[in-house]
Amino acid sequence: MNKRYRCLVCQHIYDPAEGDPASGIAPGTPFEQIPDTWYCPDCGASKADFEPIDE
Repeated sequence: MNKRYRCLVCQHIYDPAEGDPASGIAPGTPFEQIPDTWYCPDCGASKADFEPIDE
């Protein structure tokens, strides 16, 4: 299972199972494979502003 990540700014959860199709990130894409230019779809924070969620 791929790890989910949370935005430190707005708490948005990036779930690899869902991806971010609106930003061109296909479902099944691990967070590590998202381009560094990607940003939070909710608040615009950078990829660097996300942290892994301990589940």
